[in-house]
Amino acid sequence: MRLDKYLKVSRLIKRRTVANDACDAGRVMINGKVAKASVDVKVGDIIEIEFGNRFVKVKVTDVKETVRKEEAAEMFEYVQ
Repeated sequence: MRLDKYLKVSRLIKRRTVANDACDAGRVMINGKVAKASVDVKVGDIIEIEFGNRFVKVKVTDVKETVRKEEAAEMFEYVQ
């Protein structure tokens, strides 16, 4: 699954266009490398997102095309 779509489906970022813009600006990294929106996300990948002065680091635990709002948090787990 594309990175921008994963960020939207998992609800880490609210809209796909915003996720795309964040990737283009270099604020999203996968496994320590700056990632474009078209990069494939796989189970086990570590995603780091920079929101202004805050960082979010998560590990991908599941990749699904569609999920309900309640199940979205099960697609990733926070990493320190």
